[in-house]
Amino acid sequence: MKIITFVLAVLLFSVLFSCEKEESEEQKDNTSSSLSAKSHNIGQNCMNCHIKGEEGEGWFKIAGSVYNSTQTVPYITATVELRTVQSGGGILVKSVEVDQKGNFYTTNPIDFGSGLYVSVVGGISTQYMSSKVINGTCNYCHDSSKRIWTE
Repeated sequence: MKIITFVLAVLLFSVLFSCEKEESEEQKDNTSSSLSAKSHNIGQNCMNCHIKGEEGEGWFKIAGSVYNSTQTVPYITATVELRTVQSGGGILVKSVEVDQKGNFYTTNPIDFGSGLYVSVVGGISTQYMSSKVINGTCNYCHDSSKRIWTE
């Protein structure tokens, strides 16, 4: 009986510990910055690794890559904005800087509600997405044939 109780206690502890680890991994602040160069895999779908149960550091709520107007070189001084109204209008829900490798990402919570509009603010122009997004898996749709860009 003591052995069974001990085994059950160990199993319970391991379940509680693993859940605590997963929760803390989700909550860890991992947000891109214009000064950071720690990201990788530009142009790839970040959510392939940065989601629950995968190996990426933190669970991204929005992530992607930004290129210059030729769509061949990473654009490193942009900001990605999520707004409630098209063409940069309405309330700014979230703003994320693009890092030194052209990537943007955050693990911070984002309430997409019924959808948000994306603006990519560059040095001399802003590009607007005309349709709403309901999640932040940007490079899933914006692959090598239809990249996110600004100038």
